[in-house]
Amino acid sequence: MKAGPLVVVGDTLLDVDLHGTAGRLAPDAPVPVIDCASERHRAGGAGLAAVLAAAAGGAVVLITALGTDRHGQRLRDLLAPRLDLVALPLTGGTPCKVRIHASGQPVARLDAGAGRAAPGPAGPAAGRILRQAGAVLVSDYGRGVTAHPALRSLLGRLPASVPVVWDPHPRGERPLAGCRLVTPNRGEARGFAAALGVPAAPAGGVIGPAAHDAAALSQAWRSPVAVTLGAGGALLCTGESVPFVAPAAPVTGPVDTCGAGDCFAAAAAQVLRAGGLLTEAVTEAVHRAGRFVSRGGAGAAPGLTVPGPAQPGPGEPADDVTDAFALAARVRERGGKVVATGGCFDLLHAGHVRLLQQARGLGDCLVVCLNSDASVRALKGPGRPLTSASDRARILAALACVDAVVVFDEPDPATVLARLRPDVWVKGGDYALGELAEAGVVRAHGGEVVLLPYLARRSTSAIVAAAREG
Repeated sequence: MKAGPLVVVGDTLLDVDLHGTAGRLAPDAPVPVIDCASERHRAGGAGLAAVLAAAAGGAVVLITALGTDRHGQRLRDLLAPRLDLVALPLTGGTPCKVRIHASGQPVARLDAGAGRAAPGPAGPAAGRILRQAGAVLVSDYGRGVTAHPALRSLLGRLPASVPVVWDPHPRGERPLAGCRLVTPNRGEARGFAAALGVPAAPAGGVIGPAAHDAAALSQAWRSPVAVTLGAGGALLCTGESVPFVAPAAPVTGPVDTCGAGDCFAAAAAQVLRAGGLLTEAVTEAVHRAGRFVSRGGAGAAPGLTVPGPAQPGPGEPADDVTDAFALAARVRERGGKVVATGGCFDLLHAGHVRLLQQARGLGDCLVVCLNSDASVRALKGPGRPLTSASDRARILAALACVDAVVVFDEPDPATVLARLRPDVWVKGGDYALGELAEAGVVRAHGGEVVLLPYLARRSTSAIVAAAREG
């Protein structure tokens, strides 16, 4: 493994997701009226690739161009807690993409900001960071960072021992020769090959056209090329006569592939930084990208999005946690079953984990309704909670069996359940049906209440008591 950090170089955009429902048409025009329920912000482009890499572990530095406008400042706020940032000047407005979703389906996208990296020196920080890099990921979104002369010169002087993964863009710059891996998707590969005068391969075959284009690009760019094939995985061409194919696991139902290419490139760069082979890098990248898409893509992945400037009210998703209501809408839209459970989860123990794993097996997603700090204090007394709601939410969201977490302030989750409308509401077997104040709310919209086996002698109170007794 290279000792230095993974350095991500490229264009960063601000992505905004507006989620709501559409139940009527506007009186003045035949267009749907979207009742906005939540606004979520995240870094896009190279920023998304860098955040994904940082979430997977290891030091990450992002070199990008940011404006001084409100979108640029918002990106700084989003990126600073997650990674080290080297910001170059931007001429024009910071690019921003606003996606509008109704009942889990995208209905429109609004783009603003045409800023590009300003010409001039890259600055001493960029040069120093690149000289220390263990690996470099170039995430080109056609906004001028990879065309920056000084930065391109620094990239061209990297020693051969530093693996460079280049994720190209149709409006971006040609990858530098000698990259360890270049990662276009199928459409981009065809466009790049056509621009070189390479005719399209004869129709037919699953991988033939992609292998044809990858071989031409590998020769022209003097670098191995991995063409991502969506649900087909990825194809690697290293100049050998036979390409390597890494298949993807099937993903059922409608999918949001936004960010899948960034996830693929970031994963490949991390494997190569760790000393992995190209085939290992491509295989692991396909696996991570598939898992990323199966969990809802960039708009739903835990830790990627945060609420908009307005603070969430009771029953709104907690910071850094997937939007539970948007997730439930997507699952219902594709005919799936929403399962929910709730509690304080003050100290996560084996009983909690068993309950959550069993609950997840009852449907297609699991939402945890989490008591806020004030709610826990009212239920358990002044010495509780031991762990803040934000930390409890992050710990729960990190479990593979938990798809989303929503925090509520009331003594019981009836209010949030009326909005979430789960198909199944799960509690541990230590509860009796008559004790569940929220059971009526669940059944009112056709949901079921289920008790699961209780794992004896596991509780936060018992753990605290044992710790105090030494």
